[in-house]
Amino acid sequence: MQEFGRRLHHNTPGWVKDGASFHIRVRVADTPQSSLIHPLLARELLEAAQRYHARDRWWCELFLLMPDHWHAILVFPASPGMSRTLRDWKRGTARFQNVDWQENYFDHRIRNDAEFAETWHYIRRNPVARGLCASEDDWTWWCAPASET
Repeated sequence: MQEFGRRLHHNTPGWVKDGASFHIRVRVADTPQSSLIHPLLARELLEAAQRYHARDRWWCELFLLMPDHWHAILVFPASPGMSRTLRDWKRGTARFQNVDWQENYFDHRIRNDAEFAETWHYIRRNPVARGLCASEDDWTWWCAPASET
């Protein structure tokens, strides 16, 4: 039986066109720490996501915080790419906001407009589905920088 390494390599295949959108989910490590939706921390993390968008480190359609993870719809530049961009963001927020992130993350390429809309609604409904608020409009901890520019 072949053993596989524990580390996942998230490289965008060469045949995926530039500008492809990805659903990304990043979890905190399984250690005691503040919830990502603690007001001060949440504001700083949303500002960091918006700063990455403003500086063209990624194109951010949607970024939403949950207590122990975040979801986003992001487009990454070909260079440095998804892995390095997310690694840098996680390192920066670990250093400046003291968040302990899990090593890996989930990514899924969004293939068409219908899947984009479905993913958008799934992410926005996540706090409602988890019982954290009554409606999507009640959830404070999200941003959509691409629609603001």
